Amino acid sequence: MRITVLTVPECPNAPLALARVTAALAGRAAEVELVEIHDQTRAAELGMNGSPTILLDGVDPFAAAGAVASVSCRLYRDADGTVDGAPSVTALREALSGTYQAQAVAPGECCEPGLLDVVGRAGRGRRAPAERGLRAVHQAVLRHFTTAGTAPRPDVLEPLAASAGRTAGEVLAELAAEDFLTLDEAGQISAAYPFSAVPTRHRVRIGGGTEVWSMCAVDALGIPAMLNADVVISSTDPVTGEPVTVTTHDGATVWEPQQAVVFVGQRPGGGPAATACCDALNFFTSAASARAWAKDHPGVPGGVVDQASAEAIARQTFGPLLAP
Repeated sequence: MRITVLTVPECPNAPLALARVTAALAGRAAEVELVEIHDQTRAAELGMNGSPTILLDGVDPFAAAGAVASVSCRLYRDADGTVDGAPSVTALREALSGTYQAQAVAPGECCEPGLLDVVGRAGRGRRAPAERGLRAVHQAVLRHFTTAGTAPRPDVLEPLAASAGRTAGEVLAELAAEDFLTLDEAGQISAAYPFSAVPTRHRVRIGGGTEVWSMCAVDALGIPAMLNADVVISSTDPVTGEPVTVTTHDGATVWEPQQAVVFVGQRPGGGPAATACCDALNFFTSAASARAWAKDHPGVPGGVVDQASAEAIARQTFGPLLAP
């Protein structure tokens, strides 16, 4: 048997997928390969339905009906409802034996460009490349937000940029061009996903100390995953104006109200996440409220995402950002 794991470069779930394939094989003979996909054309040629995609002799046993080839992020729902970045070992064993039955997938959980591509930079992820000082400066910006609650001035970043033979302005301009952050007209940092330098609907208190603004609901949920820290997220339902609070503590998450959801949408036309989708990714007190907002905004395609799915998207998008 030939097992192919298709992934975009630096996909955080590729190692997880490979590890679970190995565990599922349990010594069974198979040829396993990892193939990086860099564009939509190649994804369509090989049958990649989001990253990571696992092919068994060229067939994706986990593909939902009508799945479209994509370089977006991909999430998997297990039989118990758990959402993760790779199929479980049990699901892989069933797929290897030909007994796997695909689970129903909610909107936004896999390879839907209208829901996930902008969140993860069209499947390329939000972890900046190590080359040309990009990752060092990007991580310094994120850490400054974490400790100070505000964006650093460009001059604070000059030593890091100089170590790569560049100026801070050059590095920040490239990071902005690749949508890792945004700059205002004066060249100051106005946002560095998941953080915003200006007030938004979403306020996050980190570990009982620093308070920051986040760009959107998914960004707010990504902060505890990125920092491995307890947070309290305070937001409001854009329809009812009622508060939505998400509290994380020791790995457990509590949502208030209990029926709260997230709407994940994207404005047509592309562009940076700050303008394409950040105002369309919000917390709602209920699915009914989210659907009411969607009805009032027919030009913003998207879908209602449950709590577990929203947390999984945030984890996959922001969890790797500060890794060495």
